[in-house]
Amino acid sequence: MTRTRHAIAAAAALLLAAAPSILAVPARADDQDFALIERGRYVATTADCVACHSLPGGRPYAGGSALQTPFGTLVAPNITPDRETGIGNWTEEDLRRTLREGIGRGGKRLYPAMPYPAYTRMTDDDIRALWSYLRTLEPVSNAVEANQLPFPFNIRLLMAGWNLLNFEPEAFKPDPQKSAEWNRGAYLVQALGHCGTCHTPKTMLGADDTGRTFQGANLQAWYAPSITADKRQGIGGWTADQLVAYLKTGANHQSLASGPMAEEIQNSSSRMTDADLKAIATYLLDQKPTEKQAQTAIAADDARMRTGGVVYTDTCMACHGGDGKGQTFLFPTLAGSSVVQADDPATLIRLVLDGSRAAATDDRPTGPAMPPLGWRLTDADVAAVVTYIRNSWSNTAPPVSADDVAKVRKTLAQAN
Repeated sequence: MTRTRHAIAAAAALLLAAAPSILAVPARADDQDFALIERGRYVATTADCVACHSLPGGRPYAGGSALQTPFGTLVAPNITPDRETGIGNWTEEDLRRTLREGIGRGGKRLYPAMPYPAYTRMTDDDIRALWSYLRTLEPVSNAVEANQLPFPFNIRLLMAGWNLLNFEPEAFKPDPQKSAEWNRGAYLVQALGHCGTCHTPKTMLGADDTGRTFQGANLQAWYAPSITADKRQGIGGWTADQLVAYLKTGANHQSLASGPMAEEIQNSSSRMTDADLKAIATYLLDQKPTEKQAQTAIAADDARMRTGGVVYTDTCMACHGGDGKGQTFLFPTLAGSSVVQADDPATLIRLVLDGSRAAATDDRPTGPAMPPLGWRLTDADVAAVVTYIRNSWSNTAPPVSADDVAKVRKTLAQAN
């Protein structure tokens, strides 16, 4: 989403969640039902609640993380059981209505940056477990003004109209033609993991473009790539085991997780069960991509390619190799990379300008880093080398202009 991740526009969530069938639960939440509380902890972890509802170095779940949306700033609220500034006066039904309908305590309408359009599919058992876990957190006094949107977007009543156009509460519907594992993965991806919040393009009103589900979206100068079975721009070239490895460790044969996805993996998917990760892989690799017009690589003798090749040799080749294959688990592969070949080059541009540190997990505790290069490369240099990378080693993707780079550079400057 990520702290950013679940910025990634995906993101000023009120609560996150995830895991329908781990343990049997009673009909009523009980503060002493340790099995129920542990299940709720897993729900919160799988949903990466801590990413949006905690500041780096701050108290867990005490809120305060700002999310920049196309409409202004939202701040994730305090969800500890503090009675004055958190959810200590809430009931389980308040939480259920928040997640299912996007309506908080007292009838306060929420913005879909809190992805209730996904959480509406959560099961009663998961909501009950999450509620039981949240009640065990240490109360933290931290008042947060969540709605910092400018007029007229700060008028919450507008969300009644938005919901009428874009949202209808619905339960998760298993597909009887699919396996239990596939349906478990569907539940995790569609509802609890709310993956579409970051990976599905948005309409002008900020709703998911359901005609392009999981086909990639731009969020805060990061491009959350396609997670369909598209072999060029998605994950169709990965096996289920390779996708599980990526979600578990932050690295696989081709890629290293960075940015918001690194945060999601560190806080969330690396702590999920192997069975759940396999279920996610089974579901996602079955998501058929929309057919796209074939791309033609830019000719090697094109001036942009010649300039980009010089910049690459001088700046990138020592790590990523002359063949673009990098070093497994250390320097990601550029040849055949879906991030490199994405229609939107924002992530690749950002990595060149600003650098990044990859995920550090229990299985792979060293998070390799890429240094920022924007301080010494001009916009034209970055455009040339990114164009070169996107059209070498059998890669095919549209060229990048200096104006494209300037826009990303400006966004990064504003964020800092």
